[in-house]
Amino acid sequence: MTVEHRVAAAVLVRDSHVLLCHRRADRAWYPDVWDFPGGHVEDGETVVDTVRRECREELGIAAAAAHRELARWVEADEDITFVQLLRWDGTPRNLAPEEHDDVRWFALAEAVDLTLPDPRYPGLLRRVLPAE
Repeated sequence: MTVEHRVAAAVLVRDSHVLLCHRRADRAWYPDVWDFPGGHVEDGETVVDTVRRECREELGIAAAAAHRELARWVEADEDITFVQLLRWDGTPRNLAPEEHDDVRWFALAEAVDLTLPDPRYPGLLRRVLPAE
């Protein structure tokens, strides 16, 4: 089986809040939803390489080596791996305005009420954020 879209997503948690990026409404893939930063795995990259590159490009942060894989969802046309970064240097900010029109930190109750790209997201968020 050949997967058309191999994607890596970064899960950043700070002070019981998760960082999510709002995808612009004009995006072809998952428009107008709140999503984790990340992107397509390029040839020769590992999932962690992709997460580190995307965090640098989209958020301006340097991901430390410490991480843990949270989940991997494989469908007919996409393979998405979620990697929680345990440490990073810098303050996340939106360096990809052509992709995202907002970047914010959310507590669990706020995050699960957002428009998210997949119905499995609330379960993933509950794994990394404390109940309130």
